[in-house]
Amino acid sequence: MMTDDHQAFMARAIALSEHTSLVESAGGAFGCVIVQDGKILAEGANRVVAENDPTWHAEMAAIRNACKAEGNFKLRDATLYTSAEPCPMCMAAAYWAGIKAIYYASTNEDALRYGNFDDSMIYAEMKKPVDARSIPIRQIMRAEAIEVWKKYHDKADRVPY
Repeated sequence: MMTDDHQAFMARAIALSEHTSLVESAGGAFGCVIVQDGKILAEGANRVVAENDPTWHAEMAAIRNACKAEGNFKLRDATLYTSAEPCPMCMAAAYWAGIKAIYYASTNEDALRYGNFDDSMIYAEMKKPVDARSIPIRQIMRAEAIEVWKKYHDKADRVPY
């Protein structure tokens, strides 16, 4: 069931998407809020164009801002409201952050139809074996990297996550 709170939080995410894309021309029409305990903890908007940063998506910015506000890299009781269905990068970040629920407005198909944003290639690439992907991926210096992992494993003050 959609509550007034859900609608208010989504309306804010949509307003952010409108401002960043149409007023600031900072990036695509993507906005996001993260809510905890019934209040907006953090906001984010797409600023890919303004910042020349392909990772400056609304969800990524909101997650970064929320983690800073909480002083923690986990957002265990947080809900994410985003104006558009999250891309693979943003979805992965939501999982890493421990987001408990996600609400989105427009779909990937809407973003493709009205904004020419197409994530389908990324979804298809992720399903392929590593050696069949369009960006060549090669493993080198595994033994040297494992030595660092071993030291990390034994580090007494390592923070688990």
